[in-house]
Amino acid sequence: MKYLLFLGLPLFALDQLTKWLVRQNVPYGAEIPIIPGFFSLVHASNTGAAFSLFTGNNVFFIGLAVAALAVILFLLFRGPKKRTPQQPLTNATKISFGLLASGILGNLTDRVLRGAVTDFLHFYIRQYAWPSFNIADSCICIAAGLLILASFQRHDAERKR
Repeated sequence: MKYLLFLGLPLFALDQLTKWLVRQNVPYGAEIPIIPGFFSLVHASNTGAAFSLFTGNNVFFIGLAVAALAVILFLLFRGPKKRTPQQPLTNATKISFGLLASGILGNLTDRVLRGAVTDFLHFYIRQYAWPSFNIADSCICIAAGLLILASFQRHDAERKR
């Protein structure tokens, strides 16, 4: 629970604040170079998934986000008595769940209130560009990486026994 409150909630607030600032100060479709040739602030919206895949499926992604949040909350709040000693949630897993929850909730909020997710971070090198994204997307990607690392740690611990 503390990871949701002390990590997830501030990151959710930061995500929503930065999106609001972009919507207020950057015209839609505009690009403001911060590090020319590498990084710009943009104002874009996305009704699809990562990299604008499956654009136009906002209702599907709202349902998916609600289901994912329900699973995360179930796994976090499932009592330790329900887990065997071999199945504890590691701190990396709890941090991952906090990051995932904040990212999912940040993009879900945009989808429900605005009909699309606001993206504003744009990295590129010459003509090669990474699709624009936001803080919620970053939280989700970092959480996925941490969960992968945590799964390797768990396998190492099992081999040592």
